[in-house]
Amino acid sequence: MSRELSHEIDELIQVFKAEVEQVQSQQQHRELKEKYFSRRRGICTLLMQRLRDVPPQKKAEAGRLINHFKQTVTQNLDQVSARLKTGREKTVDWTLPPVYRPIGAPHLIERTRTELEDIFIQMGYEVAEGPEMESEYNNFTALNIPAHHPARDEQDTFFIQGREDTVLRTHTSPVQIRYMKSKRPPFKAIFPGKVFRKDEPDATHTPVFHQIEGLLVDCGVNFSHLRGILETFIRAFFGSEIVTRFRPGYFPFTEPSAEIDISCFLCFGRDPECRICKGTGWLEILGSGMVHPKVLENCGIDPEVFSGFAFGMGVDRIAMLRHGVPDLRMFFENDLRFLRQFG
Repeated sequence: MSRELSHEIDELIQVFKAEVEQVQSQQQHRELKEKYFSRRRGICTLLMQRLRDVPPQKKAEAGRLINHFKQTVTQNLDQVSARLKTGREKTVDWTLPPVYRPIGAPHLIERTRTELEDIFIQMGYEVAEGPEMESEYNNFTALNIPAHHPARDEQDTFFIQGREDTVLRTHTSPVQIRYMKSKRPPFKAIFPGKVFRKDEPDATHTPVFHQIEGLLVDCGVNFSHLRGILETFIRAFFGSEIVTRFRPGYFPFTEPSAEIDISCFLCFGRDPECRICKGTGWLEILGSGMVHPKVLENCGIDPEVFSGFAFGMGVDRIAMLRHGVPDLRMFFENDLRFLRQFG
C-alpha cells in the first residue's frame, strides 16, 4: 500500500509542479489552491480521507507521505503568491502624480433647500412631505380656492388624463391639508417639494420648480408670531443686517395676508444699476398670512379655539437671489461650467 501510495504521490507532485508553473494571476492561484485544498473535493482532502482504509501498521508511513505532499503543495503555492504580489507592486510607479477623479456635489437647489430646512428644524419645525399627484379637493377646495379661480383652469394646471379630479400639485399646500387632518394642534411643520404649473419656460418661470411652505397652529397665535418667525429665518439665511418689509397681499387660504420683501443684500438700495434688485433696493422673497378659518374648518380644526399662520417661498427663486443667477433655466440645463461654480 505504501509503495503504491508513494508512486501515486510522486506522480501528483509532477502534475502539480507543471500546473503551478502556469499560474500568472491571483485568480489562477485561487483556483489551483481550491483544486488541492477544497474541503469536499480537494486532492489533499481526498488523500487524507483514504487514511481510514489503510491498515493500522501502515498508517504512519502513509500519513508521512501525504503530509510530505501537502507541505510540497503549500510551499509552492506560497511562493507563487509572494511572486504575484511582488509583480503587482512592481507595476505601480510611485513617482507618478496621483490620478484626479472629480467628485460630484449636491445641486445648488438641493443645497439651498437643505439649508432652509435646517434653519426651521433648529426652530423646532417638523419636515413633512406628500404626493406630487393630488386630488383637486386638497389642492384647491380645502384651501378655500373658489371654483372660478383662474388657478383651477386647465390653462394653468396639469390635470391627469383618465384620473378624474386629480392634478399635479401646484403648490405644497395640499401637504398642509393632509398634515392638519392627521394631527391635532398644537403643531408646526415645513413642507418642501416639487410643484408643477403650466408656465412657459423663461428667465423666471419653469413648469417644474421647488417650494417650501410652513405652518404653525396653536391657541392664541397672531400675526406678531408670524413676523417674529420670518424675521428670525431671514436673518439666519441672508444675514443679520437685512431689513424686512411686510406688504399687504391676498391669498385665498390666509387672512390677513402679507408679502415679504428684504433689503437688497448686494447694494442695500444704493445702486440704481444693481443686477439683483434692479435699483429698487428691495427683493420679494415669500408670501404669508394667518390661516383662513375656513381652511381650519375643512381640516376638522375649530377656528374658535385654534389659530395659525402659514408661509411659502420658492427655493429656486431664493437660490437665484442669493447667488445672483440671472436665468432660472440655468439650474436645469446641466451645464457643467455653471454647476462647478457652486460645487
